[in-house]
Amino acid sequence: MGVAQGKDMDSVFFPDRPEVFQEALPSSASEEGASIYIIETESDPEALAVSVEERVDGARVRKVFPHIYNGFSVQLPPDKVSELSQLEGIERIDEIAYYEPYVDESVPFIGGTSGEISSLFTREDDQLTGKGVKVAVIDTGVDYEHPDLKGNYRGGFDVIDQDDDPMETRKEQGLPTLHGTHVAGIISANGKLKGVAPEADIYAYRALGPTGMGTTEQVIEAIEKAVEEKVDVINLSLGNTVNGPDWPTSIALDKAVKKGVVAVTSNGNSGPNLWTVGSPGTSAGAISVGASTPPMMIPYLITDSDRDEEIPVQPMQKAKKWDVKRSYPIVDVGLGREEDYEDVDPRGKIVLAKRGIISFTMKAKIAKAKGAKALIVYNHQPGEFAGMLEEPVDLPVVSVTKEDGERLTEKLSDNNQEHVRTIYRQEEDQIAPFSSRGPVTHTWEVKPDLVAPGVQIDSTVPSGYLDLNGTSMAAPHVTGAVALLKQKYPDWTPEQIKAALMNTAKTLEDSDGNPYPPHVQGTGRIQLDEALSVETLVYPGQISFGQWLKTDSRLEKEVRLTIENLSDKRKKYTVEPPFEVPDGIQWKVPFSTYIDPGDKQEVSISVDVFPSVFEEGIYHDRIKVVSGDEVTYVPYLFFVEEPDYPRLMSFMFEMADPNTYHYEVYLPGGAEELGIALYDPDTFRFITYLDVEEDVHRGMFEKNIEVKGVPTGIYKALVYAKKGEKEDTLEQMLYIGE
Repeated sequence: MGVAQGKDMDSVFFPDRPEVFQEALPSSASEEGASIYIIETESDPEALAVSVEERVDGARVRKVFPHIYNGFSVQLPPDKVSELSQLEGIERIDEIAYYEPYVDESVPFIGGTSGEISSLFTREDDQLTGKGVKVAVIDTGVDYEHPDLKGNYRGGFDVIDQDDDPMETRKEQGLPTLHGTHVAGIISANGKLKGVAPEADIYAYRALGPTGMGTTEQVIEAIEKAVEEKVDVINLSLGNTVNGPDWPTSIALDKAVKKGVVAVTSNGNSGPNLWTVGSPGTSAGAISVGASTPPMMIPYLITDSDRDEEIPVQPMQKAKKWDVKRSYPIVDVGLGREEDYEDVDPRGKIVLAKRGIISFTMKAKIAKAKGAKALIVYNHQPGEFAGMLEEPVDLPVVSVTKEDGERLTEKLSDNNQEHVRTIYRQEEDQIAPFSSRGPVTHTWEVKPDLVAPGVQIDSTVPSGYLDLNGTSMAAPHVTGAVALLKQKYPDWTPEQIKAALMNTAKTLEDSDGNPYPPHVQGTGRIQLDEALSVETLVYPGQISFGQWLKTDSRLEKEVRLTIENLSDKRKKYTVEPPFEVPDGIQWKVPFSTYIDPGDKQEVSISVDVFPSVFEEGIYHDRIKVVSGDEVTYVPYLFFVEEPDYPRLMSFMFEMADPNTYHYEVYLPGGAEELGIALYDPDTFRFITYLDVEEDVHRGMFEKNIEVKGVPTGIYKALVYAKKGEKEDTLEQMLYIGE
């Protein structure tokens, strides 16, 4: 599974594909080779694992997960999967996927104290520092020798090397890592930097090895180990691009939560589009965290010809910081390729390039070599995007929207002496453009649950400190908050802790003053001080009413909310649906409800919808639970017609044997047609179809194919899936050959 950052390789425009003729396909199914599968069982996984090895030829059990996932991993020839699925006791079979991490002012900003003396105390008047709370960090390992972390480190396990030393990958072991150390520092650094819970106990589980990659098998094993060792909270700042509620890591987290462990996971860095949340952020029981901005100086561009129009920019990660102090000439360099500079002198100027054809990294390197002062990349499709370079480049690089970029090109066509200057504004509480959005496919659940600061977050890394961006940095803010809540309320369940954080979050608004939708911000930005003093809990913290079809007759759906009175007084509660109700919807809510101190009560909320009245789309708003001056907002959403989710995601392609390749792709709703079209990477001339399938089931689809008649080389592949009137595509460079 992959890091959910803005992808460096840009989209391109492909010519129309020819009609598919089955006899023209160069590939045929092959069942050679072996793959690793994650098996969920209905009964005792240890006994069933023994039986599988005895009864299925070629099966080799690798790991058994008896505590949480209730299953095992097995290496198996693909042609034996059908045989395995017929055995009694097998619940489900998934092939492993790959995981990667989602990459001092933010702690006070969320209502914490950064370890300083404060008014935050337990009921026994102990200061709230997370003391005695066991926090598992499942990541790349932790540098437990760091002076800010060594006092809180208590142990863990290295799943990669199968030993008790979960140190970050060092240089002599491969590409060094630092991600887990950064995450641990946000939670409980206690030295030069102070984390949210500076005395929480850190248990490190190294599930991501050199380069920061890990597998489903390794992540589940780490979850199993953490639960075995009776940790209180698990932080997983990692994920993939599979938006599915039934992915094995999501299921494992749901089961961990049922055993009383609070699970916090990053929502992903694939924003700003909807449906980009990845597993395990899709776990229903976990607290999934998106990224917002802490107080920071935000750059805006203005041109000399129009100083009233301010253009917001998004700095690209791994580029030099945008710290431009004066006005510079700006020139348009087309797509930013070598040939686009033939009649342009970019020396000492800011260059403007359109996204596409070559990577951001190549655009930046070429601009740097040509003597440019900075690079602006504008989108080739409507809206903004968050980009990241493949490697550091000593040049300031930012991105702007397609609309702003095209306005700049128009100005330059009218005035080739145009200049650009940068102004800076103090801003906070904006949703980071890279932060993945929900909802979750299939169940239509609302994700993220809330957001926390995830931009320019300073924390510990091996041998020092570094600021990083990502929902990976947002999640540990919430994990630290959980540690403080767990210290104050040790008997609280994961559901109560999740509700306290969601119910008290600050609703964030966009630049036009409109609240972000719940599938963008959840209930809002964490406010730890409010969560620690909450008097009412309402859960679940947000609601999905699912899907209606326009052809459905009048249909009523019901959900149940639990209201819990934590105060020492009897309280009256009312449930208030939105005041402005569109035609075609009616609410049924209870009359006033009285709840005694320390008691709780379930209430029923029903929505009666006439689907034919609504346009196709997603609808959302908030329900209020009111007690005097205390108001708790519960966001909800529902869909009319089939939601516009991506028809495919998470494509992987690798060699299994000479001339034989294995691919897998996740289909959230299945597909009427799935195919892989191969193109020349330079001319985008269609070459052939590697494979085409029809009527493919929902979930992960995987297959071995034999590729014939394709010369050795690198190709651009267009993977497509069709369902209904919608087709979605993924682009990927593939290598064919020995």
